[in-house]
Amino acid sequence: MMKIYACLLALAITLANSLSAQNYSIVPEPVSFTVSKTAGSFTVNSSTKINNMGSGLEHSANFLAAYVQKLYGTKLDTIRGGNIADITLYNLFNKEPRAGAYELQVNSKGIFIGGDDAEGVFHGVQTLLQLLAQNKKDAAFALPFMTIRDYPRFAYRSMHLDEGRHFFGMDFVKKYIDYLAMHKMNYFHWHLTEDQGWRIEIKKYPRLTEVGGFRNGTIIGRYPGTGNDNLRYGGFYTQDQIREIVKYAESRHITIIPEIELPGHASAAIAAYPELSCFPEEATYKYFPKESVWAGDTTGKQVIQGWGVYDDVFVPSENTFKFLEDVFDEVLALFPSKYIHIGGDESPKTNWKRSAFCQQLIKEKGLKDEHELQSYFIQRVEKFLNAKGRTIIGWDEILEGGLAPNAVVMSWRGEEGGIAAAKENHKVIMTPGNYVYLDHSQTRNEDSVTFSAYTPIEETYSYDPLPAELPADKHSYIWGAQGNVWTEYMKNPSKVEYMIFPRLSALSEVLWSPKEKRSWDAFEKKIPFLIDLYKLIGTNYSKAYFETAATVEPSANHDGLLVKLESPLAEAISIYTHEIPGTTTIHRSNYKQAFKINGSSKVTYWTELDGNPMSSKVTLDFSVNKATGKKISLANAPSKSYPGQGGAFGLVNGLRSAKGMNSVEWLGFNGDDLDATIDLGKITTISSVELHILESPGSWIYAPQNLELLVSKDGKNFKSVGTTQTFDKKELSMGSMTINTGKQQARYIRLKARNQGVIADGKAGAGHKAWLFADEIIVR
Repeated sequence: MMKIYACLLALAITLANSLSAQNYSIVPEPVSFTVSKTAGSFTVNSSTKINNMGSGLEHSANFLAAYVQKLYGTKLDTIRGGNIADITLYNLFNKEPRAGAYELQVNSKGIFIGGDDAEGVFHGVQTLLQLLAQNKKDAAFALPFMTIRDYPRFAYRSMHLDEGRHFFGMDFVKKYIDYLAMHKMNYFHWHLTEDQGWRIEIKKYPRLTEVGGFRNGTIIGRYPGTGNDNLRYGGFYTQDQIREIVKYAESRHITIIPEIELPGHASAAIAAYPELSCFPEEATYKYFPKESVWAGDTTGKQVIQGWGVYDDVFVPSENTFKFLEDVFDEVLALFPSKYIHIGGDESPKTNWKRSAFCQQLIKEKGLKDEHELQSYFIQRVEKFLNAKGRTIIGWDEILEGGLAPNAVVMSWRGEEGGIAAAKENHKVIMTPGNYVYLDHSQTRNEDSVTFSAYTPIEETYSYDPLPAELPADKHSYIWGAQGNVWTEYMKNPSKVEYMIFPRLSALSEVLWSPKEKRSWDAFEKKIPFLIDLYKLIGTNYSKAYFETAATVEPSANHDGLLVKLESPLAEAISIYTHEIPGTTTIHRSNYKQAFKINGSSKVTYWTELDGNPMSSKVTLDFSVNKATGKKISLANAPSKSYPGQGGAFGLVNGLRSAKGMNSVEWLGFNGDDLDATIDLGKITTISSVELHILESPGSWIYAPQNLELLVSKDGKNFKSVGTTQTFDKKELSMGSMTINTGKQQARYIRLKARNQGVIADGKAGAGHKAWLFADEIIVR
């Protein structure tokens, strides 16, 4: 055996005279990848054998053989030990200290994949499978001589899946685990309980799945919805199914971290056992937003049928803690993971504030307020789980009121929570929404309902989990990062796939590849390969990357609009039609110059490659008025999360959203007023000014308190010419506030929309700053 290993180690020496492997795409990008200058290749075909020569490598060998047979119909035999085979898997004896490291070499004697552990070998197999996909010819695969040395940047590389809102079943979860394995992820955060459904069998509390696993209907469309489907919906995993899925993940070197939400997001559990609520006698329907539509019985405790956050949370009683301990006892028996996620996010304090029991408990425990009561709740659960040898993970709200002593913090509300926790020497998982929430739309041109935010693949790829603000001596506390998949608007597996691909591939490089090896330009060149790979494995994916991007800017003299179309692919062409009342023209070219819009018209554009459409058609409906294209300034900048299309200019670009909340047109102001001044260029007669806005209380977006218009001829002396509080609400929660002025002479107009400020008690988001959303100012 020693002679065999000596031979293997000799074969693993990097070939001299090698060059960069620029013609091959590996995702995530490896640490080192060279192709030999020496001509030669090794061919894999039906006579090729796979030899696993180390302990625990059977799964990798079997996985490789099964994958090649399934996708290509080529059967590869596997053997154990003995002489070197065509493809040899072996142990490297800890040459690289990082878990998951591997080396892959192709030479005249075969393909050799060595890992410091079984996980490393498995990652090497994933790399080999990508190489095979790029070297297939007929029934064989000819790989050039090469050497790859690779290891992960971060120890925690994960994806999340919410099955509380929608349930997908065992077959898809296994497929999802395969997607993670393909991208060298090593953790799967499984979100199993929610307001809308309890998905894990607990034998001591059968009503959790019998009652909590099903809801009587689901709202239609984006929250608060346009109706209810009135369909009973649900499902859950039996404990035997959980065991099977856990074993499946282990065979792919992925650890499943289950999440049991507490103390909020608990309505499904409360529906099953009302005594877990602060107010068992209060019907769930009381907490349901009045603008949403409920299906079926409105009495008693029910599983929630809409999205959002609800006040009915766990009461911090001894009965509740006993219930949770019993639940966790069964959960721990199913999941060997050292880490258990307990939620801790978005838990309203309203019911705790009005509960006599909770107020008495605060006094008895010497707590300052309800935030410290939540900390008490979390620490009670943590103490129990620590005693069982487990460590808790919680969303960053667990920092409020005092952090549990041994907790891992998952930072989702930006990076601030993670930075604070790392400075206190707590292990941190970074998962900020604006980079890695994969429920956000990948396209500016909504083709299905998604969460109302836009995170293109470029933004996900640009993320660095090590915050610049964090001192270097605290970097070791950043364990890694994860992508989150919340499924309010994902009813089926195909939609989940559509939302995660290709951003999952981008995230894999963020988590695995060395920072200095990451390059958007280089990754962008891999996208065609990734698309071929997705087709090969039969998964759905978004084509948003291929969309032509439209930019609308003011003309040089502010006497119109300039539209520029840009395709992401140099070889593709952008095509557009320009429809002016009475005429329609079509233009085909790689446009480098902007074209001008002088009047109301429609521009429809798309991308083609080799005569084939690469994206859906998008229409810009320009409605030109006296403010369109003019100079505009804002007293208060919009939120960085909702900057609008071109910032302030988005309010006068002739476009208003026709698709509701998920539009790049919206400028969002969090707690601030919209205060805009427009220079009309010359003294102009005006008769009305309209502000197009959005109101969606479930998302904490409210119409302004009032709208005021001021006019001026010189830009210095303004007079008020009207106010209004009337919001004319139309479809998709959009509408207008309009001030009719009569005939006024003005060059400058100033429009003030006063934010609601702090949201009042009894309204969605009470106690938080209100959002004000606007996307167009229309002057007539």
